[in-house]
Amino acid sequence: MYRPPVLIMILTAVIIVDMTTRRLSTLLALGAASALTLTACAGTGGTPATSSPAEATIGVVASTNVYGQIAEEIGGDAVTVTSIITSSAQDPHEFEPTAQDQLTVSEADLIIENGGGYDGFMDAMIEASGTTAPVITAATFNHDYPAEGEVGEEGHDHAEEEGHDHTDEDGHDHAHIEGFNEHVWYDPHTMEHLAEAIAEELSTLDPDNADLFETNAAAFIDQIAGLEASLDEISAAHAGTGVFVTEPVPVYLIVAAGLENLTPEAFSEAVEEGQDVPPATLLEALGIVEDGSVKVVIANAQTGGAETTQVIDAATAQSIPVLEFTETLPEGQTYISWMQQNIAELADALDA
Repeated sequence: MYRPPVLIMILTAVIIVDMTTRRLSTLLALGAASALTLTACAGTGGTPATSSPAEATIGVVASTNVYGQIAEEIGGDAVTVTSIITSSAQDPHEFEPTAQDQLTVSEADLIIENGGGYDGFMDAMIEASGTTAPVITAATFNHDYPAEGEVGEEGHDHAEEEGHDHTDEDGHDHAHIEGFNEHVWYDPHTMEHLAEAIAEELSTLDPDNADLFETNAAAFIDQIAGLEASLDEISAAHAGTGVFVTEPVPVYLIVAAGLENLTPEAFSEAVEEGQDVPPATLLEALGIVEDGSVKVVIANAQTGGAETTQVIDAATAQSIPVLEFTETLPEGQTYISWMQQNIAELADALDA
């Protein structure tokens, strides 16, 4: 068997060691670069870390795209907004958050929720995450909000949102405040105060952009004033006109328009909770629709049931206009354009 000279074997070993060392050095360098890249991308509190502080944005997490869009309107390019619920196919009352949703909340710099028992999944995620991010709760800016000592931002003391815990047929709990309509985004006045609170909190988190936030909030509030002017026009022409709502979702809007909600409370509450409407209550509701008292019926496009269908059928038989409102922002709409559309449809139905 051929055996190479000893010198050649030694030189070959040296070359192999040298190549191995270089390869190891290269791998170590790549690993270090990857670690640096991961560190740069990781960030904390939901704010992406960048090479330049001027490029950093405030990470805002909203329970629904309604509040997410308002935050985008006020924050502009200085915020990165993630909405947990973004589709009209998702019923907030039945929503089950994922592990990714939990992670999103834990990394937020600012959290915006509805409160009042509407999006209880947010409270659960906030508590589980142990986040110290400020929380803005829209419901607390509504003039009907009953809890004492609750403010519109900061803190996680939602224990005062007591009321009654309702469990629907699917076993979902809805901790609503007794007597309080939690669908506050249909109240333009509440959204005005919410916009002010968002601008204030964003300014605290990013003082350098305070002027931007205040300017954007002022522009948003001016548009809210336009919504209220349109509602005043409806009130001037149709004050006291009866309206039937299958759920309490749009009640704030019809009240602001000077209209009267004729829906039996037991009917709308049962439908909202996913429960059967008591037969006597259903007969009462159908009687109200059929006796000429109701000029418009408004249904929730995202939920329904046999009793809701019966009311809609009764309204159609009486040639009463039936409108469908949603709980989440339709695709391609802003909060303002969405409310403008709802108000315009309401005005047209009343004029029909």
